[in-house]
Amino acid sequence: MTAIDASDPVSSLGEGLTVPALLGRAVAVVPDEPFLDFEGHTFSFRDVDEKSSCFAQALVDLGITQGSTVASMLETSIESIVTWLGANKAGAVWVPLNIAYRGEFLRHQLAESDAEVIVCDAMYLDHVLHVVPQLPKLRVVLCHGEVRSNLAGVAVSVLPLSVHRGDHPLPGWDVRPSDLSLLIFTSGTTGPSKGCMVSQNYMCSQGLQCNDAVPPEPGEVMYTCLPLFHVSALSQIIAALAVKTRIAISPRFSVSRFWKEIERSGARNALLMGSIFPLLAHAEETPEMLRCYGQLRAVTGVPVAPEIRQIWKTRFGVEHINSFGYGLTEGARLALHRYRGPDHLPPLDSCGEVASDRFEVVVLDEADRVLPDGEVGEIAFRPKQPHVMFEGYWKRPEDTARVLRNLWMHSGDLGRIEDGVLFFVDRKKDYLRNRGENISSYEIERSFLQHPELVEVAVHEVGVGVAEDRMKVTAVLAEGSLLTEEQLCRWALDHVPYFAVPRFIEFRSNLPRTATSKVQKFQLRQEGCTAQTWDREAAGITIRRPSADRRSGAALADGVTLAT
Repeated sequence: MTAIDASDPVSSLGEGLTVPALLGRAVAVVPDEPFLDFEGHTFSFRDVDEKSSCFAQALVDLGITQGSTVASMLETSIESIVTWLGANKAGAVWVPLNIAYRGEFLRHQLAESDAEVIVCDAMYLDHVLHVVPQLPKLRVVLCHGEVRSNLAGVAVSVLPLSVHRGDHPLPGWDVRPSDLSLLIFTSGTTGPSKGCMVSQNYMCSQGLQCNDAVPPEPGEVMYTCLPLFHVSALSQIIAALAVKTRIAISPRFSVSRFWKEIERSGARNALLMGSIFPLLAHAEETPEMLRCYGQLRAVTGVPVAPEIRQIWKTRFGVEHINSFGYGLTEGARLALHRYRGPDHLPPLDSCGEVASDRFEVVVLDEADRVLPDGEVGEIAFRPKQPHVMFEGYWKRPEDTARVLRNLWMHSGDLGRIEDGVLFFVDRKKDYLRNRGENISSYEIERSFLQHPELVEVAVHEVGVGVAEDRMKVTAVLAEGSLLTEEQLCRWALDHVPYFAVPRFIEFRSNLPRTATSKVQKFQLRQEGCTAQTWDREAAGITIRRPSADRRSGAALADGVTLAT
């Protein structure tokens, strides 16, 4: 059994931490205090510890050994957390899968991870059984809920989870900081998704960094509605565990239910997705919203446009909008902001300060030479402490070596560093050249998101048109908006440089996304100009470079020729 000093607060990594040890520390101090809150169904630290230890023994009885992989396909529930901790206590690695996966997406990750056991909700059982013939290593499916599927000829054991939760706990566990806790799969936008090996210490490090960015007040309730197959939500759970407080977890985001759940739970510190902020900022007023004014002390999410930030402060009374942060699954929270009050914020368009206690972060040129402050290059990093980033890609040493060339982890992102503050510029593959100018799609997206009737924006190239005039804006309108493409184009004249006024605009109900909610720009590029795409030139609007006596780059009205 790993030794736990319950008296010391968790403030640093020290010699390394594990998730089960953090749980054991909390149980030793506040065993019966509420820890997990699923829409009013609460579980104490002791509950979670006992349930996960019993499930660990059940997994051992099913033949799970050190280094085995246990997958799950579960709705947001206590079962997800018990599967995670139970697998880790048994020495196994948890593989949380996106519940939207079907067919080849599901088969690939189950096969790639070598999963021997999968825990799934009954509603997803048929999808699992469909790919079972292509999964030679899968032995057992533990089904949560009533089994209604036809099991005739199924080549694996399908057993009810209800009788495999275990009635006696694993008598002891020996988990080290270097042991793997999770396999989290990348988005797979440039090929098959790869499993990032996430150690125990790395997971704990992310949770502690959450608390660095938003120092929790004693006893305050945390909240998230992000899915539990996403590492961000898991990090927030670790953050709550580290300070022995309660976290309320909603199964999904809903505009109509958000403030009801915030009010019910008493949450003061929330982790949200960036796209949620404008939706709530422009939502209709409700009694719950009014009663919750000032209740949320801090909210975290990236990105948050400046005008949306101001709405959250004035309309909802939020003290701190933590829109600072940069990272990837391979190395989360390379930059963040340690909150020291409203008068000590980094530039609002930055990612915050480099996390120099854990990482060395630089920008590199094409020859992997470190660039000086202020110059744009590829963001790269390496650890200063053991096991604070991923351990490589599961079963893919060549891919691991490729991104770790010259002893730097290459992010694939462009950025710059100024006085220890990191600025994200763009994805390397999304950087545009339009009308003779290099353009950051990220910066243009931030500009367009200032329009009050736009909820989401993707800026990308299309493979048609004149060689350097093929920029397209694909956007989602706010509910009830009557904005037209031409009106948006004319708005852009006063808000972006002349060379960033898009030729093509298309409004959609939603943007295509990966399993980790990143916009799939490669798909938008491939789709190019659809039948719904508006063309500025076809509409008779052309853009001229501003005259020399005008401020350089400004998109002014006299720089527009209307062919009408």
